[in-house]
Amino acid sequence: MRKLILALALAGSPAMASTAAIMHRDPGCGCCEKWAAQVRKGLGKTIRAVDASNRAALQARYGIPPTLRSCHTAVIDGMAFEGHVPIEDMRRVLSARPRGVSGLAVGGMPLGSPGMEVPGQEPQRFAVYAIGAGAPTVYARH
Repeated sequence: MRKLILALALAGSPAMASTAAIMHRDPGCGCCEKWAAQVRKGLGKTIRAVDASNRAALQARYGIPPTLRSCHTAVIDGMAFEGHVPIEDMRRVLSARPRGVSGLAVGGMPLGSPGMEVPGQEPQRFAVYAIGAGAPTVYARH
């Protein structure tokens, strides 16, 4: 009986949570792989890249408006991450799981965002938006 209770308790624990993620990307996009490498290192997640030339249905399902779409959409632990979202913001939202938030999005491909670093170039300022049930709201500024 104790083993059963322990097994049930562990089944819902973070230690037993899946560490895999899927990144749906524009075919052949190099910056997506650079972003995924940072996620692997920063979150300890295994990321499987899937070339998907039409991600519109996936983006719509997670409430990502057209103005915030980018070159890749990752699904990690049930949350969507659109574009070049910084790892620290991902870590924070995955931990907090705010009500009504299904993920984070960085529209476009801002220079200097994770995966878009260019040596010798000044990074652009950009906002990270919380997406989900309501209108997108600013989650962080970089």
